[in-house]
Amino acid sequence: MELDALILSRLQFAFVVAFHIMFPAFTIGLAAFLAVCEGLWLWTKRDVFKRLYLHWIKIFALAFAMGVVSGVVMSYQFGTNWSVFSDKAGSVIGPLLGYEVLTAFFLEATFLGVMLFGWKRVGNKLHFIATCAVAIGTTISAFWILSANSWMQTPAGFAIDPETGNFYATNFWEVVFNPSFPSRYVHMMLAAFITTAAVILAAGAWQVVRHHDQEPTRWQIRMAAGTLAVLMPLQIMAGHWSGEVAHEYQPAKIAAVEGWWETDRIQPTILFALPDEENERNIAEIAIPGTSPYLFPGEKGDLKGLKAFDAEDRPPVAIVFWSFRIMVGAGMIMLALGIWGCLLWWRKKIDKPGLFHWLAVPSGALGFISVISGWVVAEVGRQPYTVYGQLRTEDSVAPVSTGQVATSLLIFMIVYAIIFTAGTVYMARIATRGFEDDAPEPPEREHRAPGWSLGAVDEPAEGGSRNRKPAE
Repeated sequence: MELDALILSRLQFAFVVAFHIMFPAFTIGLAAFLAVCEGLWLWTKRDVFKRLYLHWIKIFALAFAMGVVSGVVMSYQFGTNWSVFSDKAGSVIGPLLGYEVLTAFFLEATFLGVMLFGWKRVGNKLHFIATCAVAIGTTISAFWILSANSWMQTPAGFAIDPETGNFYATNFWEVVFNPSFPSRYVHMMLAAFITTAAVILAAGAWQVVRHHDQEPTRWQIRMAAGTLAVLMPLQIMAGHWSGEVAHEYQPAKIAAVEGWWETDRIQPTILFALPDEENERNIAEIAIPGTSPYLFPGEKGDLKGLKAFDAEDRPPVAIVFWSFRIMVGAGMIMLALGIWGCLLWWRKKIDKPGLFHWLAVPSGALGFISVISGWVVAEVGRQPYTVYGQLRTEDSVAPVSTGQVATSLLIFMIVYAIIFTAGTVYMARIATRGFEDDAPEPPEREHRAPGWSLGAVDEPAEGGSRNRKPAE
């Protein structure tokens, strides 16, 4: 494979997206978790939920900041590396990204300051409103970003100017709610909540293993395990829904995901294979035959294999095939951990260090692995198009030289490796250090120096002795 400007631009965008998407996926779920904690604190008056909030809001602030910075860098590449795409599709994509700033980013930025710095400056209810506003802002942000990306997957509500070749919207409602958007939005939101739950569970498990657990630790483990047990089955259904939509509108992607080469009425579920794209076959294939009627029950015709598409219209098969299995495998492990944790909770053994906690610690990364691999399936599976079926990737790249892209990619890799690795490590240290620093301050004790003979005498508390205060 020749590393020309096109390949390097794709690698650079993929590298930046892989770093960026981890932070929004985490902050969307963490903002919801913080809103739940503060709401429970206001409702129950139990100090444990306040301690959870004060602990995790520090991590939220760091993750939110890194997400904003990496997102800005990513958006600049539309002008530097993909200017032709921006010129042709900007009339459709631009408003969606603009609405994300107007409706979501402004909302988040307005209330984030109150959320972070207003704990002792505004009332409890107003602070809770600010936290909820930030949480709502993250979901609105995901709405517009997923709408724009989904339009690139399943374009609708548009026309192409015959003179310029530029896209323009004919029905903005159809642009926003394009065919793949509802399923992909639900799938992504659930992925964000699951990713956050896996991190919170891993942090709590590490504290239990090191015998640093306190009451907030026990609560966060229970909340995280319950979230995984409840949301993972819903995520499986949402993923299947998204797959059905992709099968209808992007059959080449599904053929690559499933590893189907031949077109047939009934297709197998291939568990393991080594796709051989050169010879158009699978090597060392392990499959369950006859399962396609259960996966696509409404399908009445033949299920297309990769050979039904010209070679230049196929996505990279091996990358899509294995990324999908990594995503599913990571999800299955998190589902098992959630069910296991709930069983230990029911048996009142979840607070005792054991194999569950040791396995939960490294599993904190599974949500991020699943999100990144899922986006690889979506984006690489869309190839060779930026706007599926309408605009090819090779026709979207900016007229930049190979050396320019290679230099910028190298700089990005060095800067990201230093800054974002340091930030991630610091967040991990905060998350796993326990809740000693977040404990409420004890009330001030009144001391009496030896030898004081003059002072005002307070009435003793019931069952207690008198307390003498030094005279002013």
